[in-house]
Amino acid sequence: MKYVCEVCGWEYDEELGAPDFGIEPGTLFSDLPEDFECPLCGVGKDNFSEE
Repeated sequence: MKYVCEVCGWEYDEELGAPDFGIEPGTLFSDLPEDFECPLCGVGKDNFSEE
């Protein structure tokens, strides 16, 4: 599953994770901490939409 930041367009792919930001491949979006912020623009999880 992929999730896209509605503000800047950064994409989080659960299969790939985001190793550059310390998120291991296979990490579900729902398993990211509630205070997770977009690594590019800093908005919260509620500003991401499922792709």
